[in-house]
Amino acid sequence: MTSNSLKLGILFLLGTFAVAAQEKKNLTLEEAIQLAVTQSNESRLADTKVATKEFEMQTVKNKQYPDLKISGQYQRLTNADVDFKLGGESGGAAPKVNQLLLGNATASVPLFAGFKIQNSIKASESLLEAEQYQAKDTKEQLALETVKLYVSLYKAQESEKLIQENIKRAEQRVKDFKAMEQNGLIARNDLLKAQLQVSNYQIALEEARKNSNIINFQLATLLKLPEETQITPNSALFAQKTELSTASTDISSRNDLNAIRAQQKAAEANVKIARGNYYPALSLMGGYVALDLQNVMTVTNAMNFGVGLSYDLTSIFKNGKEVKAAKSKAKEAEQSLDILTDKAKIQMQTANENYLLAQKQNAVYQQAVEQANENYRIVKDKYDNGLADTNDLLDADVQQLQSKINEAYSKADIVQKQYEVLAAAGKLTSSLTKN
Repeated sequence: MTSNSLKLGILFLLGTFAVAAQEKKNLTLEEAIQLAVTQSNESRLADTKVATKEFEMQTVKNKQYPDLKISGQYQRLTNADVDFKLGGESGGAAPKVNQLLLGNATASVPLFAGFKIQNSIKASESLLEAEQYQAKDTKEQLALETVKLYVSLYKAQESEKLIQENIKRAEQRVKDFKAMEQNGLIARNDLLKAQLQVSNYQIALEEARKNSNIINFQLATLLKLPEETQITPNSALFAQKTELSTASTDISSRNDLNAIRAQQKAAEANVKIARGNYYPALSLMGGYVALDLQNVMTVTNAMNFGVGLSYDLTSIFKNGKEVKAAKSKAKEAEQSLDILTDKAKIQMQTANENYLLAQKQNAVYQQAVEQANENYRIVKDKYDNGLADTNDLLDADVQQLQSKINEAYSKADIVQKQYEVLAAAGKLTSSLTKN
């Protein structure tokens, strides 16, 4: 008895752990999107890239500030020969010189560099802006991916529920047919057809479960949830009526377009930087020197200042190619913007049309459910009265199930297409923030 009790206790604990390991989590679509844009690896990488661009911009800005350098030397000399060139002949023996101390401080302030510093700052600021827009676009795409996975998970789970309901009815039909077959009311072939339909439903159920498990795992991985988490979508989202204006074709909020525009500004600034090589560089310089040569000379308070000028004469001949290359890159950015704008317009129009189609399909599928229900009722009544055969009854049952699945899918499609319209306009994540 004690051994059996121990075994039962262990089995109970294992069952408890298994249930705890598969934690069910009710998750709204807004919560899922929020997790995607904050916790996913892609969103974190996008934020890191923005931070990198900020540091790079600060590095470029530092070029406009003065450079200050301090250096010091201590050198040990070995039996240095000292020959004085100043004054007359030395009356005594040459001093022993065994060490040299040298301190130096220099400062330089750029006064003019062909406007390269200012334009470099503008270019870095534009690149930072482009990276910020790119990060927003990445999160917009993550939000859309989350919507698609969320909707797909709802579809798979709804398929499971509907198929399970039909399996119960089909199994009850098999029981009834067994009794009728035993009483000689129907042929054994009819019973086998009913049993085959149950088997087909069970196969469809396992397929739906497989799809549900795969999508659930993908969504949990994207949201950085524990892999064992069983996500349950909010069914109320798919039951409510959704209305969305599709007349607007505004794509000005798209972050990918804004990122290209910012890159274009950076390319234009790079053209000015390349042109800056035609100009000389002018800087203000100053310094301090202290020197101590043992037993010979000590120099202190040796201040110096002046103006430094540098000019690369070869730039007159070589820089033309760099300017042309910079102009060509600016042209590339402009053409890329035109191409992406056309694609965005097509995507916007396609999303609008798909949303309208999803609404029309849902209206048709709702009618189809009513028609399938009525058809099954009529066929069942005829079958009970011997006016229809088993094939008619089973076909009506399949049609009824398929119509319910189609209707559930169409409701989910409306939600997905609605968010695809928002994503095409670049307003998916911002619309959730407003809500």
